[in-house]
Amino acid sequence: MSARPGDPTNAPAATARRPATLREAWIALAGLSAVFLFEMLDNSILGVALPTIGRDLHASTTQLQWVTSSYAIVFGGLMLVFGAVADRFGRRRVMLFGLVLLGLASLSTAFVTSAQELVAVRAAMGVAAAMTTPGSMALAFRLFADDGLRVRAITLISTVGLVGLAVGPTAGGLVLAIAPWQVLLLVNVPVAVLAIAGIRLGIGADDPAELHRDPLDVPGGLLGTATIALALVTPTLFVNGGTGSWEPWVAAAGALLAGTLFVIRERTARHPLIDLRLVARPLVSSGLAFKAAAGLATAGLSYLVTLQLQLEWGWPPALASLGMLPQVIVLIAGGALVDPFVRRVGLERAAWISAVTVVAGLAVYGLLNELGYVWVAIALALVAAGLRVVGVVAATNVLRGLPSNRTTIGAALTDTATEVANGVGVAVAGTILAALFAGSIVASDWDASQRAQFQSGVTIGGLALTVIAAGLVGWGILRARGRDLTVPDAASEALSR
Repeated sequence: MSARPGDPTNAPAATARRPATLREAWIALAGLSAVFLFEMLDNSILGVALPTIGRDLHASTTQLQWVTSSYAIVFGGLMLVFGAVADRFGRRRVMLFGLVLLGLASLSTAFVTSAQELVAVRAAMGVAAAMTTPGSMALAFRLFADDGLRVRAITLISTVGLVGLAVGPTAGGLVLAIAPWQVLLLVNVPVAVLAIAGIRLGIGADDPAELHRDPLDVPGGLLGTATIALALVTPTLFVNGGTGSWEPWVAAAGALLAGTLFVIRERTARHPLIDLRLVARPLVSSGLAFKAAAGLATAGLSYLVTLQLQLEWGWPPALASLGMLPQVIVLIAGGALVDPFVRRVGLERAAWISAVTVVAGLAVYGLLNELGYVWVAIALALVAAGLRVVGVVAATNVLRGLPSNRTTIGAALTDTATEVANGVGVAVAGTILAALFAGSIVASDWDASQRAQFQSGVTIGGLALTVIAAGLVGWGILRARGRDLTVPDAASEALSR
């Protein structure tokens, strides 16, 4: 019989070897932090380099879009598959393979001569990210036996990544002033080397008792990948083509069909990729709902505020980037407050309180954004504060709610929920703006009618995001209410035996 995750009796021999403090695990945490730093730093740096890449490779707008989209689609589409592979064959092993692929793909950037080659390299890096990112959360969780240490470790890892996200654009701009754009992607090579060293030296070989031996669900993996990939493509198609274009509707219908077939497959397969009865556990389902709400809010709000500052209020790009500082400051500085807050209110209450804070921030923006930047800054700070806590706590709760041999698929679920929610948030905001604004939104000579249309679009878009996020958070709270979340019910517990 397998004990509950988080239970010190889970594996007596393994627990005895687990570090009792973060200091004891500093080598492992350095390696895992480097993994998360890659994900955050890579995306933020690439955005700065896109105009230079376009000129150097003579790339079209569509090709540049695929440079970023290929990574996101492959990354999001394969996370569940590699999460299942890692729980079957070993989290440390899959992580190291992914880091080697990351290093090799990054090195190949030096030899890229066309946009098509760069798209292929970015897709390979997406595969590497799918192999490593969920594993970093899972390995950090399994590294410790105490939930408090798990929260502190995941907070530390995410803080390192957020620092990379914050400094990436500035550092990228400085590098571009003195070096070719390829240097920005080659920075992943030393990051991968650091991660490999930290994980090899700081994390022991996978414990067979914390893995499973079920056959891999190949049809389920294919259907799951198709569902997520189409779900990630659909928002971009809606923003670019609008509701009058047929492409986004076909992609949305394909995602719905693949998703339906995936659910049928997982409910009937003897060894499913994801046992849906595990996903239905209160800790897991509520945590995923909170993570999705936070992802939707963050992406949608950032999209609306960026357009409002530059297009409606006329701020230059440099000033607009400073306008986003409340979000950046809270995300980075707020890491020091996560552990005290969780200690005070507990993991379950911290999850729903922080999720409600995200919704409150969206509501402030939707209702008060036209009154001036002060209210926009308050909205950014509230959403960032809620995200900073819920990003750590909800993910920890999802992993606590699963058997120890399903840890990585749980981490992949939380990352996938965030990725899909990010796309939905941008799609909702972008589609509403496109529907209400007449003419070219990037034109510099708006008339009074267009200004009113844009303001209506921003307000309605913000309120629509608020309603969707509130629905997710409310459902998550209802799922968690009235249950002892630390003790799985008998039917669910039988699945881990």
